[in-house]
Amino acid sequence: MRAAVYLTLATLFWAGNFVVGQAAMKTMQPLQLTYWRWALAAVPLLVLAHAVERPDWRAVLRRWPALLLLSALGMSAYTLLLYSALGHTSALNASLVTAANPALIMVMAVILLQDRPGPLSWVGVVLGLLGVVLVLTGGDLGRLLTFSIGAGELLILAAITVWGFYTILARRLSIPAITSTAVQVAMAAVVLTPFALAAGAGLPSTPAEGWSLAYIVLFPSLGSYLLWNLALKSTSAANAGNYLNLIAVFTAIMTVVMGQPITVPQILGGILVISGVLLTSAGRAPQRPRSSKSTSSSPSFPSLKVPRRK
Repeated sequence: MRAAVYLTLATLFWAGNFVVGQAAMKTMQPLQLTYWRWALAAVPLLVLAHAVERPDWRAVLRRWPALLLLSALGMSAYTLLLYSALGHTSALNASLVTAANPALIMVMAVILLQDRPGPLSWVGVVLGLLGVVLVLTGGDLGRLLTFSIGAGELLILAAITVWGFYTILARRLSIPAITSTAVQVAMAAVVLTPFALAAGAGLPSTPAEGWSLAYIVLFPSLGSYLLWNLALKSTSAANAGNYLNLIAVFTAIMTVVMGQPITVPQILGGILVISGVLLTSAGRAPQRPRSSKSTSSSPSFPSLKVPRRK
């Protein structure tokens, strides 16, 4: 029960990242929000990693090339693309497309790693793809023929593709999750500093911007990671992964509460995407046991494991 509460709260905070991020994009720039998110979260995450996991920091830093690459993909590129997308599309659309990420990762693993998923997984991929198409086109499939999909939808597709590469690479990194995340966040803050200075990406100038940034730093960036990793001490990664479907559900609820309409294509697309994810997970072959000191986590989602080649 405790793990269920932790996982539910973690996904609730991640859902809030979509909603608050969309509101912040009305007055802030993607680089500004991305930079300050990681700059303010870096030190608390490093302290949290040291207190919870007590890693061998010298051994961790010897893996700096891999960590730097993961930071560039998962912290910088993914987050910049996500916030850029939220400036052009709704938080609900973004969360529904992002929910198809496990299916996309499976397809990428087939192409890049020659994994062989079962038939049920392929059914899940097809359902997820149909759901994403419904969301992207708003139910007007003719938009596919004219390629009139909006910029926001294209950006979120680019974001989940980057996240797919990040996940496939991260699965090979045997570093404790919070530690890996903290180092990647710190690297992103350092690398983005000159770009932020050149672009004049200063601290928020209005109370609304300040509260948005405070939420994103405290809850999706710090709270969700702590709660997620605490939950993994008493439940399996596979069970925890199923809770990720709640992100789209919570985003939909927040959208309704805020008075924004939800369309029939969004509802049907969401049902198809989430059903596809569940089928994809159910159809995976059992994995060989791995070291407990594994995986890195994401700025918006925890790592989704891809099966090893048999």
